[in-house]
Amino acid sequence: MAFDDKDPTPALGTLSPGQLQSHLKMEPKTLGAIQIVIGALILCLSASVLQIHEVHFTGDVALFLIVVIQVTLSGSVLVHSGRKPTLFWVKFVLVLHLISAAFATAALGLMSKHLPYRQDSYHCEHCRRLELHAVQHCFRKCTGLIEQKCKLLIDGILGTLVIFLVLELLICITAMLFGLTVLAAGGTQAPSKRPVYPQTRPPLVQATQTPPAAAEASQQFKINIK
Repeated sequence: MAFDDKDPTPALGTLSPGQLQSHLKMEPKTLGAIQIVIGALILCLSASVLQIHEVHFTGDVALFLIVVIQVTLSGSVLVHSGRKPTLFWVKFVLVLHLISAAFATAALGLMSKHLPYRQDSYHCEHCRRLELHAVQHCFRKCTGLIEQKCKLLIDGILGTLVIFLVLELLICITAMLFGLTVLAAGGTQAPSKRPVYPQTRPPLVQATQTPPAAAEASQQFKINIK
């Protein structure tokens, strides 16, 4: 038996044509690749700051390792969602970029309080080991050393980190907005028709009805016989 096998309803977990168009309009592969590059650059710059022994907020810089992992993971998932767009990956991208936006905002706040670099608010490790009466002399010496050699370098690295974090935050916001658009497009679709399944048994034969004229003729024939 021939039947119509074209089902307008998308399979469970797949995106409708409207949702797919909204998702691909975001250019997920491009944004994901940019996120991976940003994660690598943040890692390199953070390692460079940690190599400067005069910087005394290394604890804040070390937190960037968590940001690097989160940014790289978000970018990889975004690239994969561009290759195999499904409803699961769209939701996963939305959740990951929400977490990445929170980490990027926290890291941006940590770095902003150290920019520009102010050596007069820190003490070097050598100053901490001296007696109280000798701290002032050593502190002035260390301050002059930092201002002459490393201040511009530290300001440049911290400023670049802040720029990358702002760019990452913008990418996260863009991905979340497009993800919500895709989910909203799925919720506004018209209810689909129930799919037609092939019949496995022949239809029932309906009982034939006797025409009224034939019934009257048969009744008249019986009366004549009587």
